[in-house]
Amino acid sequence: MTGVLSDLVGAAARRAPDAVAVIDGERTVTYGALDALVSTVSDRLRSIGVGRGDRVGLLLDKSVEAVAAVHGVLRAGAAYVPLDPAAPPARLAVIAEDCGLATLVGDAAGAARWTALADAAPIVRTVVLVDDEPVDAPPGLTVVQQVVGALATAPPVDPDDLAYVLYTSGTTGRSKGVQLTHANGWAFVAWALDALTVGAEDRLSSHAPFHFDLSVFDLFASAAAGAALVLVPRAALVLPGEAIRTVERHGITIWYSVPSALALLVARGGLAPGRLPSLRVVVFAGEVMPTSTLAALMEVLPEATFWNWYGPTETNVCTAHEVLVSPADDGPSLPIGRPIEGVAVVVVDDDLAEVEPGVEGELLVTGATVTVGYHGDPDLTSTRLVDRGDGRRWYRTGDVVVLEPDGELVFRGRRDHQVKSRGHRIELGDVEAALAAQPDVVEAVVVPVPDPLVTNLLHAFVTVHGERDGASILAACRGRLPAPLVPASVTVVADLPRTATGKVDRRALAASIEQR
Repeated sequence: MTGVLSDLVGAAARRAPDAVAVIDGERTVTYGALDALVSTVSDRLRSIGVGRGDRVGLLLDKSVEAVAAVHGVLRAGAAYVPLDPAAPPARLAVIAEDCGLATLVGDAAGAARWTALADAAPIVRTVVLVDDEPVDAPPGLTVVQQVVGALATAPPVDPDDLAYVLYTSGTTGRSKGVQLTHANGWAFVAWALDALTVGAEDRLSSHAPFHFDLSVFDLFASAAAGAALVLVPRAALVLPGEAIRTVERHGITIWYSVPSALALLVARGGLAPGRLPSLRVVVFAGEVMPTSTLAALMEVLPEATFWNWYGPTETNVCTAHEVLVSPADDGPSLPIGRPIEGVAVVVVDDDLAEVEPGVEGELLVTGATVTVGYHGDPDLTSTRLVDRGDGRRWYRTGDVVVLEPDGELVFRGRRDHQVKSRGHRIELGDVEAALAAQPDVVEAVVVPVPDPLVTNLLHAFVTVHGERDGASILAACRGRLPAPLVPASVTVVADLPRTATGKVDRRALAASIEQR
């Protein structure tokens, strides 16, 4: 099978042009039709000179056309840079300038968005549309809706060519562009196809937005297998009942999302045993899965297999753990597993020396899936990608883990989630795990707020199933945790604030405490 991502849709179309490629609500598109859309995007880009080595921004809501745009940019030989269509133009302008996005792919319906971005980012001068709806081009901005020049033969794509750049939040507040090659993406996808036995008969959920790294599996594993990609509607992201109906309606067989989305299905979706017989694989990544949530899921989906995938954007998925036994509600943290094929890991101390099994340390990752570096930031690249003296570049994850005697890795928390309070060094994950283990607690997040007397005060936010209140949860914490780890407050909320990628927005929670 191909080692580059740009060939996947074309190969699937040649094998089975009438097979379903994408399902978007009531709209179904075959691989033959998707391949034609991909060629349209690619031809329009190539006709204006876009090619190998270029970076192209995508500013589209999730749709069939957005899927075609991803593959069309790759077929043109360029790298795609997905932009969050809900983000303010000023934030997107920083990314556009940083990544040199002279060209965007958009659609007529999004004219106000890409016009606003072009106004905020002078580098953006051309917008290639995926549709033919009439639109007025504002002064100084070229809008392309057809092939406008001669099409030279596209050069072959090399596995080491840049395929996509994903921007993630940095600890300094400045977004960083993680560069991934075709070889990086394909190494992960090829492993995933084999691990989950993905076939043409499967239907994969597309839950994550395209600017979130979980989408890499959705977009490319489906195309590689010739399987159908089901675009999860926006309503299903906040209404768990709608998510369940989407699985039922379209017969989704493989679900992949952050754990918090699955927690909502259990707590509020009305999910009962036997309701989703089509679902054979459930994969979660991006956050820690509470053992209580996983136990409940395994009870209502007894025929499904469950996987915990781990990996920062910089490594794709680099370790994995198949859950074979339902965990106890208050059991130990779920392992993040073992390295996938083509990847090696090591647990080190502050001097990058390997520690013994059972000793906490930072996880370093090397191998086929690991980023080539950050766009335009050699200093950050050299800080995060280090040589331990063996000639290989190791990515410093910043995650604290333990290698258990059985060879499984267990995530302990972030180095930057360790705080001091009253002289004690506290791992926020420990407190969150104790909260999440309590009856009726669905999710728990702890944020530190600076305090001049004790360094930091801990404040907890939880969502619950039932009538639990913050006072009873706090009282239970006092019986489970040492005094320095007991939060100063526990607030029950209807929903936790989320970032654009679906993760808990810890900054927003901390700000809400500071405003009290």
